[in-house]
Amino acid sequence: MAHLLGAENISLEFPTKKVFDGITIGVNDGDRIGIVGRNGDGKSTLLKLLAKRIQPDEGRITHRNSLTFGLLDQSDVIDPGLTIGQSVVGDVSEHIWAGNPKIRDVISGLLNDLDWNKQVGELSGGQRRRVALAKLLVQDLDIVMLDEPTNHLDIEGVAWLAQHLKNRWSNNAGGLIVVTHDRWFLDEVCNLTWEVHDGVIEPFEGGYAAYILQRNERDRSAAASEARRQNLMRKELAWLRRGAPARTTKPKFRMDAAAELIANEPEPRDRVALSKLATQRLGKDVLDIENLNYSIGNRELLHDVTWRLGPGDRVGLVGVNGAGKTTLLKLIQGGLQPTGGVIKRGKTVNIATLSQEVRELDEFADERIFSLIAREKSFFVVDKKEVGIGQLVEQLGFTQAQLQTPISDLSGGQKRRLQFLRLLFGEPNVLILDEPTNDLDTDILAAMEDLLDGWPGTLIVVSHDRYLLERVTDQQFALLGDGSLRHLPGGVDQYLELRKHSLLVKPGTSTSALPAGSIEKSNRSTTLQAGEGESSPSLRLSGAALREAEKNLSRLERALEKLATDEAKLHEQMAGHDQSDYSGLAEMAAKQAEYNAKRDQLELEWLETSELLQGK
Repeated sequence: MAHLLGAENISLEFPTKKVFDGITIGVNDGDRIGIVGRNGDGKSTLLKLLAKRIQPDEGRITHRNSLTFGLLDQSDVIDPGLTIGQSVVGDVSEHIWAGNPKIRDVISGLLNDLDWNKQVGELSGGQRRRVALAKLLVQDLDIVMLDEPTNHLDIEGVAWLAQHLKNRWSNNAGGLIVVTHDRWFLDEVCNLTWEVHDGVIEPFEGGYAAYILQRNERDRSAAASEARRQNLMRKELAWLRRGAPARTTKPKFRMDAAAELIANEPEPRDRVALSKLATQRLGKDVLDIENLNYSIGNRELLHDVTWRLGPGDRVGLVGVNGAGKTTLLKLIQGGLQPTGGVIKRGKTVNIATLSQEVRELDEFADERIFSLIAREKSFFVVDKKEVGIGQLVEQLGFTQAQLQTPISDLSGGQKRRLQFLRLLFGEPNVLILDEPTNDLDTDILAAMEDLLDGWPGTLIVVSHDRYLLERVTDQQFALLGDGSLRHLPGGVDQYLELRKHSLLVKPGTSTSALPAGSIEKSNRSTTLQAGEGESSPSLRLSGAALREAEKNLSRLERALEKLATDEAKLHEQMAGHDQSDYSGLAEMAAKQAEYNAKRDQLELEWLETSELLQGK
């Protein structure tokens, strides 16, 4: 594969921090590289170095002759006086750019909801970001560098971007370098991962899942090596203290077992125990929405929505921009009043919301982190255990030194972490997270997810990060833009399929209009309850069809059992595999991804068949 660009022994130091120290890396044709690391460790700086926007203190950046590349960074500015069309395609005639399928794909994927002749200065920050991304992607480039490209994109937009980048070049051509906290996106588009930490760049084969597996193996190996070194030191010290008569003794010790295989890990949440705790804290009634309607001017944003949430329910909410997700959250909190219908909240409900802007900290701008935390709480209960605030603060990435930092000096990600902690300190029993992943790195997201695993309450998450949605919620719902709220038994994939076919389902929709394989019911209602599937008395199976459905259900159950056995064997192979063989580990991770996709498909088919049998 041809070499595209490289960094040779580069070092860079800022006044308060050494960012890179003698690193050497390269990008070849066919490389699709995801960059991960903690906030502030130099991910965005690395992109600017590779694009020659800034120069290293030592070493050099090399580009192949005639290399074309583009960088979308977080501070890109577009002339506000230009229209969207002028910003994206410049002065190129319409018949020329409209005849280019790549340009049409980019425009339809990113800008189809915007007026082509609208001035950039009239757009929101998220819309301007999409215009900047479109401007970059319509160009023919050897290397595309993207810094947090999924920010301001909804789930559908993220899926489109992933597909576009996968199809943009042939397998052994072009290069992609992307900084993102979106773990699903990393797995979908990347074949290499660079971890930036402590002034170095550590490469891993594969996407996010393979990176986590290899990092776990690396950390386990390092921990075992350190344990052996510590034991040797203790043994030597004992020998020196005890003298010659004791030299023949051979103290025995056992090393801790290696990290448990992923397959042997318990479920992240004990749902039964959490449900009991949630019922104790909330009672039986949490949120009942009956025939809710909400209109803005002449537009009906929500139509006849009925939704019931109980104690301990964990739901994700997805939908196109402007479908009413934020409006529905405000209605739930009481910030807006419905134009029709009823919203009933349980008497003991205590709602807390992590908003997108985190403006709640503005009034504490002159305070320091430590004083704000100390005033609010001294301990917190996680998974029925008291946890010191210091532990929580450390778990979410704040060091002791940072506790004296004024809140006004915090980055966007740090403010989001601090506000999340403050919400937990208040011990709410209903928690709403509105785009919680903004500005957070992957390690902090994992820590947040770990905290939520032991949190007993009702959780509502609105996010374009499908990894987070599938990790912390048990069910997903969608606002499809027609005013209705729809349950998604098939999760985010089902939502994307519905959007792909432009299905705005309303009561009375005929099943003949739906794509093959989707289980839609005639006379369907938008009445949905967390924990319940959709059923319809209008679907009846004949005797032959019933027997066929039962046979199909048995087949699917056998296939799921076989798949579980195959996965267990694969996990055993991973455990015994040479941890330095990254290529072999990457192949196994790819095999695991295939198993995951196959299991998702089988489970969806099983669910659809079960629903048919329930309606028999």
